[in-house]
Amino acid sequence: MTTTHRAARTGPTTAPTAAGQSTPGLRRSLQHIAVHLLTPLLMCLGMALAYQGAFHQPEPHHLKVAVVGTTPQVQVLGQTVKDRAGDGLDVTTLPDRQSAEQQLRDRELAGAFVPSPRHPELLVAKAGSDTSAIAAETVFQTVASKQGAPLAVTDVAPLAAGDPTGQGIFFLLVALSIGSYGSVAVIGAAGAAVSTWVRALVGLVTSLAVSVIGIATAGPLFHVVDHHRVAVWALGWLYSAGIVAVGTGLHTFLKRWTTLTLMVLFVMLNFTTSGGIYEPELQNGFFGALHSFWNGAGFVEGARSILYFDGGAGLGGRVLSLALWFAAGLVMLAVAGVHERRQRAASAPAARVPLERAQADELDSKVAEEEEEMAEAVGV
Repeated sequence: MTTTHRAARTGPTTAPTAAGQSTPGLRRSLQHIAVHLLTPLLMCLGMALAYQGAFHQPEPHHLKVAVVGTTPQVQVLGQTVKDRAGDGLDVTTLPDRQSAEQQLRDRELAGAFVPSPRHPELLVAKAGSDTSAIAAETVFQTVASKQGAPLAVTDVAPLAAGDPTGQGIFFLLVALSIGSYGSVAVIGAAGAAVSTWVRALVGLVTSLAVSVIGIATAGPLFHVVDHHRVAVWALGWLYSAGIVAVGTGLHTFLKRWTTLTLMVLFVMLNFTTSGGIYEPELQNGFFGALHSFWNGAGFVEGARSILYFDGGAGLGGRVLSLALWFAAGLVMLAVAGVHERRQRAASAPAARVPLERAQADELDSKVAEEEEEMAEAVGV
C-alpha cells in the first residue's frame, strides 16, 4: 500500500513537468515558423508595391512625339496638341519625313504625325516599345478623327515574327533573372566549404549555362531572337554574371536573407523598370528614373538596339551599365573574400580543439539552415 500511495503522490507531480517542457518547445517552433514566414510575406508586400506601383495606371509623362511639316498650320497643330496634352507629351516639329524616320530609329521619338487633309499618317517604331507606339497612336487618332480622315500607321522598325507584341525580350529577361538569382543561394549554401573565388568561378559557369538556356529558347525554339543571336547571348551572359556575382558576394553577409534581397534588386525593381512592358515615359518618375541605369533595362534596351536598330540607339551606354553591375559584383566578391579569410583566421585556434556535443549541434543547425535556404530559393 505504501508503494501504491507513493505512485499516486508522484504521478501528479511529473505531468506538469512534461507539459512545462513542451510549452517552450512549442513556442520555439512557432517562433521558427514565424521567422521563416517573414520571407514570403515580405515578398508578397514587395511584389504588390512594385508591380502595382509601376503598372497600375500607365499614362504618358513627357512622351516624345513630333508633327512633320514647315507650314504655319503645322506649327499651330503642334502647339495645339501640346497645350491639350500638358505634361503628358513633349511635342516638336520636324521639317520632313526623313528626319522623323531617323529620330524614330534613334529612339528619340514615340511617334511622328504627318498631317494631310485626306491621308494623315503616323510613323512609329514598334520595336522600340509597342506600348509607347500605341499611346502615340491614341493621341493622333483623335487628331485625325477631328479632321474626318482615317489615320494610317506606318511602322519603320517592325518586330520579329516570333515576337509580335515586342515583349518576348522581357520574358527572356525574366528567365535569365530567375535562373541567375535562384542559383545564388544554392552556390552560397552548398559551396560554403570552398573559397569565395571558387564559388565565383562556379557562378560564372552557372551564368554561362543560364545564358545558353535563355538564347536557345528565345532563338531557335520560339524565334523571339531571329538574328544576331551571338550578340544577344553575350549580352545575356554579362547580365546573368552580374547578378550571380552581386548575389554571391552578398550571400557571405546576408545568408538566408539573400534570396529576398535579390528579389528586391532583380525582380521587384528590375522587371518594373526594364522597359519590357512600359517605357519610362508611361510610368511615374521613380520607376522611370531607375530605367536609366538598372541592369534589367540594360539588357532589354541593349537587346532591342542589337536586334532592331543596327547596334545604335544607345547600345554603348547599356553595355556599360551591365559592365558596371558586373564590376560591382566583383567588388562585393573581393570584400566577401577578405571577410571570410578573417573569419577563418579567427577560428583557426578553436578548430584544433575536438568538437564537443554543442559544436556538433551547431553544425547540424547550420546544415539545416542551408537546406532551408536552398528550398526557399528553389521554391521562389
